[in-house]
Amino acid sequence: MFGTLDSLMYVSAARTRLITAENVYGKPGHGGMADVSDTPQPDVVRIGQRWENNRCARELGQKWKVRPCITLAPESVTKLMDVDGPGCIRHIWITVNEKYLRDLVLRMYWNGEPLPSVEVPLGDFFCNAFKHTAEVRAIPINVNPTNGMNCYFPMPFSSHAEITIENLLPEAVGGFYYAISFEELDEPVGNTCFHARFNRTNPLVSGEDYVILDGVEGRGNFAGCYLTWQQNNDGWWGEGEVKMFLDGDGEFPTFCGTGTEDYFGGAWCFGKTFTSPFLGYPFGGENRTGARHTLYRFHMPDPIHFHERLKVTIQAIGWRSGGRYLPLQDDISSVAYFYQSEPHRPFPALPDRNGLEII
Repeated sequence: MFGTLDSLMYVSAARTRLITAENVYGKPGHGGMADVSDTPQPDVVRIGQRWENNRCARELGQKWKVRPCITLAPESVTKLMDVDGPGCIRHIWITVNEKYLRDLVLRMYWNGEPLPSVEVPLGDFFCNAFKHTAEVRAIPINVNPTNGMNCYFPMPFSSHAEITIENLLPEAVGGFYYAISFEELDEPVGNTCFHARFNRTNPLVSGEDYVILDGVEGRGNFAGCYLTWQQNNDGWWGEGEVKMFLDGDGEFPTFCGTGTEDYFGGAWCFGKTFTSPFLGYPFGGENRTGARHTLYRFHMPDPIHFHERLKVTIQAIGWRSGGRYLPLQDDISSVAYFYQSEPHRPFPALPDRNGLEII
């Protein structure tokens, strides 16, 4: 019932809370309490955020948009959320200058686990990896002018939720705006936790499949993926099949598609960009050396269930002379979104700033 229009017909015992720069813990009755002062709010000190005196509100004072955003210190981690459960995050909105989309790393930790369940560059998490804004009109991820990034994946937590943002740059990043809407609950919901994992291979080794997700053990649902793709050859690049190896699969998968554009909801080499509720090709259009493409698919109405383990791959196939397939050596990166029971296996180390950079 949750997340549907029908849920509006029922009174819920959940209590709505909103975390912003002016109410960093989402406390009831504490919104808009920041004041024009060199002395920071106690909660800002407690959560460890940087305080700046907003002189724009010097004539109006408290209640008048005194602290709408924060500045991220150089090469540091800033905490955005730190609340006890049980609860469930319902919506996350973030905006920042698009040139920083690969230089900021989003992490989420559930229920006191020391290892993140989400560890993804900020732009990639919101289906915007390159240093531009592509509109995305999907159900779980929605990106609107100008660079308003929204996430509607439900994120339940039983005892604690922590969200951080790391600035990899040697300089400060100002104008970081965020709002996190969550529910306080009397009892935990669901029996899995939300996860998102990043990967990049640059360049892909000829003849090898690109790995979207591997090493997942446990029970859960694969909820979808987002891909960025830079061509290193001219011509069509999307003949490869998406494969999902479920549970006891060996050499051959249970789920094997028919082509890249087919899996992402298009056909016949796309022809143009598009964005829709569950499938999209929001950026691209040219098939030439150096061209860049972005694609997404969300398995909301058709989740991929796994009960022991999960591996997801995609082939990179173009064309050579004589109507023969060409294994490509492109620059591919991805985000895999999935729900699984805890504990989860540690993620591979995230690439450093140089390894993430897109020129």
